[in-house]
Amino acid sequence: MDKNQVGIKYMQEGKLEEAVKMFTEVIEENPNDPVGYINFGNVLLSLDDFDRAEQFYKRAIELDDHVPAAYYSLGNLYFELERYEDAVNAFKEATTEGMENSDVFFMLGLSFTKMDQNALALPYFLRSVELNEEDGEAVFQYAIALAKEGVYEEAVTQLERTLTLKQGDADALYNLGAVYLAWQGDLKLAEEYFEQALQSEPEHLLAQNALDAIRELPNDTE
Repeated sequence: MDKNQVGIKYMQEGKLEEAVKMFTEVIEENPNDPVGYINFGNVLLSLDDFDRAEQFYKRAIELDDHVPAAYYSLGNLYFELERYEDAVNAFKEATTEGMENSDVFFMLGLSFTKMDQNALALPYFLRSVELNEEDGEAVFQYAIALAKEGVYEEAVTQLERTLTLKQGDADALYNLGAVYLAWQGDLKLAEEYFEQALQSEPEHLLAQNALDAIRELPNDTE
């Protein structure tokens, strides 16, 4: 196991001081290898040392501007800082340089949703789900973006799929109720989903508020 791998193992174990020491040695021994800088930047990011993390990522890119991991890590940093446009640019650069995994497309989709650009988020969430069909969070976010664009039937399909991956997920249940309410005006079905959401998570305020609103409506539909 080389020193980069040892450092990553330390990070995974939460031994950040040891990880810093290991990546410092990597950089000292291989000052022109971008990998050590990326890994050191990842440790700094985990410590919320954003300024220094950015410097290390940018140094990695200076050494080799075709390493997708450097752009991906930089994108994660910008996302944490709520610099979503910068995050999008960095994640896109990662894909341009060959990164093709579900995570980078998921983060692209999430960055666009943070900028209220759901239509732009949709193809990235779709690609993320295609690459990892078992990622319940990606499926859920895809469903939410679909619902926001009024693509209700497919949103329902994806929310139901979310529940097969994350059984009893209160957010998925709540949003199923909300979609049926917006799509078909089905108060009874919406009420059932809101109740299920509260059974799963009794403190789910959105579900409780929606349920209260339905129950306060005049009972003149029978």
